[in-house]
Formats: sequence, structure tokens, C-alpha cells
Amino acid sequence: QVQLVASGGGLVQTAGSLRLSCAASGFTFSSYCIGWFRQAPGKEREGVATIRTDGTTTYADSVKGRFTISRDNTKNTLSLQMNSLKPEDTALYSCAAGPLWHCHQDLGRYFNYWGQGTQVTVSS
Repeated sequence: QVQLVASGGGLVQTAGSLRLSCAASGFTFSSYCIGWFRQAPGKEREGVATIRTDGTTTYADSVKGRFTISRDNTKNTLSLQMNSLKPEDTALYSCAAGPLWHCHQDLGRYFNYWGQGTQVTVSS
């Protein structure tokens, strides 16, 4: 049974930091592209960042320089360090796994497995 369990969300003030984690099981984690996606109320889902098995990363322009994605293939975990948070970062953040040949935050429609999400709220 495939599971992607995100955690670490919460309420933080503008300019604050949060670290999200995602624990994966039920599939060969080290063979997949893993990414973070977010969805704010009334908005479409937005890709945040992805990371390939070799550590190559991609970021949405809106988070570049503020967010850092990382993975640990020995522990089947994914992380997202979020710094300098802004109110517009408020959203439900989900982790997902997809094929390496579609490893980009704009290609979420090709991702196979999705977690339930963790809420991030940034107050102004």
C-alpha cells in the first residue's frame, strides 16, 4: 500500500520558517521523482519544487531562493525547508511521487502517488 504522509505544517508569522517532512512507503522511493505541491483555497494546485534521485532540483520562481527541497533515499523521506515565508505561501502542501522523465513542478499531472497534505498558514 502506497503512503505519502506529510507533516510539519502550522501557523507562522511573515518572514518565519517551517520545515515540512514527507514519509513514503509502499513503493521504490529511490526510483522516483519526488515533489512538493500546494493548493490555496479557490486556487489551482501549484507545483513548488521537485527532486530527482540524483539530487537535481527544480523550483517554482515564486519560492526560488527561499525554499530548499531535499530527500533521504535511505530513510524514504522528503523535506522542504521554507524560509522567509510570505502570506501568499499559505496553502495545503502535499508531497507526491512521479516518473523521473517528468520531474518538474509543472508536470504534477503525471505524478502517480499523492499524500494527504499538511496546512501551512502564514500570518501578516
